Amino acid sequence: MLVQAFGSVMYWVSIALLVFTVVAFIDAAVHREDAYRAADKQTKPFWLIILGISAALNFFMGGVMAFLPILGLIATIVYTVDVRPALKRVSGRRGGPRRGGSSSDGPYGPYNGGR
Repeated sequence: MLVQAFGSVMYWVSIALLVFTVVAFIDAAVHREDAYRAADKQTKPFWLIILGISAALNFFMGGVMAFLPILGLIATIVYTVDVRPALKRVSGRRGGPRRGGSSSDGPYGPYNGGR
């Protein structure tokens, strides 16, 4: 019974990782090529190939905890936490720095440290 429950958990984890990789691939596809150069990151085809291979590995080997799907997961995490925010900053999309305010502004105005 415990083995069956572990298999069920691993199935849902592999599905979640596949969805995570596919979302990262789609996000990489919608950014313009010049945004990658402006953010000083690898090229768009590089990330599309890496994330596409990662999605394929997760799809075909997702249930097996093997070395290659873990490498694909690491590549997806690198894209998500490093490349994606840099692309958003360069492209001016949501999540980038706010215009017209400083980093110490709160929801009701600037924070002055209790002075």
